[in-house]
Amino acid sequence: MDIFHLRGRYAVLHAFVLFFLLASLVMRLVLYLSVHQADLSPLALAGIFAKGFVYDLGVALFLVLFYSAYLLLLPQRAVKTYFNYAVSYFIVSVMVMVSIFSFFAEFTFWQEFQSRFNFIAVDYLVYTFEVVNNINQSYPLPYLISGVLLITLIVVYVFKRRGYFHESFVSKTRFKDRLLHFVPQVLLIFVYSFAIDNSWAEKTENRYQSELSKAGIYSFFSAFRNNELAYDQFYPMVDVQQSFSLIRNELGGEGSEFTQSGTSIKRKIAHSGTSQRPNVVMVVVESLSADFMARFGSKQGITPVLDSLANNGIVFSRMYATGTRTVRGMEALSLAVPPTPGNSIVRRKNNDGLSTIGSIFRRQGYQTTFFYGGDGYFDNMNQYFGSNGFDIVDRGGRITAGDSYNTNRTVLKDSEVSFENAWGVSDGDLFSSVIRDADSRALRGERFYDFVMTTSNHRPFTYPAGKIDIPSGSGREGAVKYSDHAIGEFLASAAKRPWFKNTVFIFVGDHCASSAGKNEIDIAKYHVPAIIYNLQGNPAMKLDQMCSQIDLYPTLFGLLGWSYESNNYGQDIMDKGYVPRALLATYQKLGFLKNDSLVVLSPKRTTETFIYDQATNSQRTAKLSAALSDEAIANYQTAYYLFKNGGLKYSPHKPTPIDGR
Repeated sequence: MDIFHLRGRYAVLHAFVLFFLLASLVMRLVLYLSVHQADLSPLALAGIFAKGFVYDLGVALFLVLFYSAYLLLLPQRAVKTYFNYAVSYFIVSVMVMVSIFSFFAEFTFWQEFQSRFNFIAVDYLVYTFEVVNNINQSYPLPYLISGVLLITLIVVYVFKRRGYFHESFVSKTRFKDRLLHFVPQVLLIFVYSFAIDNSWAEKTENRYQSELSKAGIYSFFSAFRNNELAYDQFYPMVDVQQSFSLIRNELGGEGSEFTQSGTSIKRKIAHSGTSQRPNVVMVVVESLSADFMARFGSKQGITPVLDSLANNGIVFSRMYATGTRTVRGMEALSLAVPPTPGNSIVRRKNNDGLSTIGSIFRRQGYQTTFFYGGDGYFDNMNQYFGSNGFDIVDRGGRITAGDSYNTNRTVLKDSEVSFENAWGVSDGDLFSSVIRDADSRALRGERFYDFVMTTSNHRPFTYPAGKIDIPSGSGREGAVKYSDHAIGEFLASAAKRPWFKNTVFIFVGDHCASSAGKNEIDIAKYHVPAIIYNLQGNPAMKLDQMCSQIDLYPTLFGLLGWSYESNNYGQDIMDKGYVPRALLATYQKLGFLKNDSLVVLSPKRTTETFIYDQATNSQRTAKLSAALSDEAIANYQTAYYLFKNGGLKYSPHKPTPIDGR
């Protein structure tokens, strides 16, 4: 039976399929017209719409499956009953409404990420409170919902006016004919389920071509199935002993002595001379791209404070984030390990008792605290930091059974908050809590290490009125400028405290803006600023070596002259034996950039190699040495192996005094 033949029992079903295919075609065209930098040839466009039709048809077949099964089993004598009228109108209305809602949601998702639905959308389903509030504050939700309902009514009305419901209700279709309609549909669904996945759309180096070829709902369920990836099942491998030999050779620089053999990276790192133990406060700024700063070419003038700090501190000019989400930045900055595929370790099971950067500080006698402007339940932050030895300060609001991991949790009171939105309190309010905590710790004579995660530079981009000259809620530019302003107020307040002189401040981006959800590795979208400020005895300096977020603390520890035990992958980029490299990943693709050579590891054990031109931010396919590919594999394979087998666990012992202090 022709699927577009609008007669008989399946008239309404076929009408819906036709509507969905046409609406999907229009959506794909709208998304294409919204991308100015796609630069696609006529042949590429033809491929986009051809593949897109295949994906759209698959979605339509899935959407009508329940109704198709209902029509198969509905006896002929029940066709003209009120029961069938009610069920048919209801099911068709729901199918249309789901479709329209998905188109609206997909368009807003594309505006944010320029990507079809992916694992970000799946993740956000878990955190409905934050996400619904964010959407409500970012978009006119009542109008959107009303629009979805209105369009649904119009479409159903058109189906009725054209007689599709009438045809369905008066038809006489034998069970054999109904079976001949249903069985091919089920067989096609099996083909889609097991033979057609999103990788078919990704067989191109043009990310926009790949994304435009996909279908939103199809991509959503593909992400749902694939957001957990076992490295050893999907990615290129080398012999385990060889992988550890390669990585130990990479990490075994001057002053490093491995304490175990075989499948371990535990080592003692020694620095001679006098060492320092200042307080350390690291501020991880939400979505802080390097290109927001004048230091890196921006003409907007929205980061005067950070630019001043860069001129007067130690600035990393070529630091790259390991991923495209906050939890990836947290993972890199707290664990200093390569980003294994799927979920960040922050969100995984068995992530307690790890060899974190915090554990190194605690061995030196520091108190460690995690500050977050929102509810630390989000993205499993409180569980991760709390079960790895950090005290918690957050906005709170959600106490779960899992909170028993840490009794030292402070919830910000209403009286301590002057402004908040769906994602949390303003950066200014968060910094005030950091100041209060530092004051109390200094009075008790405690050294402290703070991991501070901000939220203001996030949609809906709202912040306290009157702080800057850009109205709240007007866009990213204002949010960045407010965050910069809040950092200035924070430092001005800290400078009045007696503990300021002996406190080092770090400012670093968790990931770049508009990079979350990207499925391809666009290296420029990983460039984040990192600044070490107020380190006594160290003049302002610019560190031009290419590096990763995981190298921040090993470099700081080198500047402080610390000798310590490490179970991490980060390196001191000021070490004379350091070879520039960076680790960058999406939730599936794993990148290893060394000098201008880029290796990308993908599922189905695929390895691609490129030459990267930083000046033009372009990549061209090139044949690189097998040794470089093996080195890339070794970084990710060993990191996965260690986490899976408990090799990243922390072995606690008493703090080691430094210089008798």
